[in-house]
Amino acid sequence: MKYTFDIVGVSPVLYFFNHQQHSLEQSQPQQIEYLGTDTCTLDAFLESVEAFPANGGWNLDQVIETVVEFWLNNAEGIQYWKTRLKDAGRDNLLVARVADIKALQAEFESLLGKNW
Repeated sequence: MKYTFDIVGVSPVLYFFNHQQHSLEQSQPQQIEYLGTDTCTLDAFLESVEAFPANGGWNLDQVIETVVEFWLNNAEGIQYWKTRLKDAGRDNLLVARVADIKALQAEFESLLGKNW
């Protein structure tokens, strides 16, 4: 599997919690996870990845490699999100997405209403 990691924004804690609860209620397992952290550090995101469920079908070594690679190649974007998180205040989280590329493509296609 090939994975992607992106920082997608800043969210109020309660909104993020509600989104996660809704995702858990879906009966179909998806290879897309959203991570929330109150600090913009590589360590914080790696800790979130390590908490993925063991039965989720994730190759954690590849996911961790993807997160680290993103961190090494996107210093300017990371600084931007670090500043946005600080500006948003303490009741907010920085949200990132880890996904299997094929699952993410399928989700985007379903949002666009296309069946390829």
